Amino acid sequence: MTERKPPGVSFESWIDKQIREAEERGDFARLEGAGKPLPRDMENTYDELWWIKRKMAREGLSHLPPTLALRKEAEDARAAAAAAPSERMVRQIIADINDKISKALRRPPPGPPLGLTPFDVEAVVSEWHERQSGEPGRAR
Repeated sequence: MTERKPPGVSFESWIDKQIREAEERGDFARLEGAGKPLPRDMENTYDELWWIKRKMAREGLSHLPPTLALRKEAEDARAAAAAAPSERMVRQIIADINDKISKALRRPPPGPPLGLTPFDVEAVVSEWHERQSGEPGRAR
């Protein structure tokens, strides 16, 4: 819709004509959510940034301060290490998150204090072996 309203034509009739022509071309036929009610957020208050928040959630983006995002990433890494299929994967996951934690400790990012120290790789691997064997202290 890049054309300009012709002089002497009322806005209403010009807009109605543009909509009618778009419908005839089928521009509205395959829109996402066609025929469905608009989604409502759980909150009753209107939020002008609703569309930004929805896009961030859809794309997996975070709006946490960097230190809190790293805490969450460390928590997720610990869970991923516990579910890893091999010791090599456990060591890789923990090494990756330890590298990020070490960098954040050398140059603290803005936000609340980090409150993390690098994980003890051998302790995490030992816990992984215990879960794999089903008995504490017995490694496979």
